[in-house]
Amino acid sequence: MATTESTPSRGSWGNDAGAWEEQLIADLRANGGRPSRGPLAGHPLLLMWAVGAKSGHERRAILTYSRAGDDYVVAGSAGGSDSDPAWVANVASNPTVRLEVDGDTFEATATVESGAERDRLWRAHVAALPWFGDYEHKTSRVIPIVRLHRLA
Repeated sequence: MATTESTPSRGSWGNDAGAWEEQLIADLRANGGRPSRGPLAGHPLLLMWAVGAKSGHERRAILTYSRAGDDYVVAGSAGGSDSDPAWVANVASNPTVRLEVDGDTFEATATVESGAERDRLWRAHVAALPWFGDYEHKTSRVIPIVRLHRLA
């Protein structure tokens, strides 16, 4: 099952989540890693495949990212819901993931950050992607921040 950080209105792409995600991914791949249309047009998106913590099966997530040096940073916001998205538990249990970013596919290590580093990365993420700031006001949980570091 694929996930996205929030569920924007799909507009002209229809209401079938699977078909919408496949069209988004095709658009992303056709345009150098940034979708050209729809509610996520221009957003920095990556595809992440992680092994399910319970199932052991590979799962795909479509995530908005920011950067911290050479690393990618993603937030487990789930649009401000009261539960972490499943991919957070997946990367906590199985930190080696596969990423597709800007047309490049590679393995990375996922680290769920905590404490001062989590807070610093969250502030930088919100500065780069201001709409994420709204999510923390919708929930009482601390939104997880995950650093994705490319493996050599």
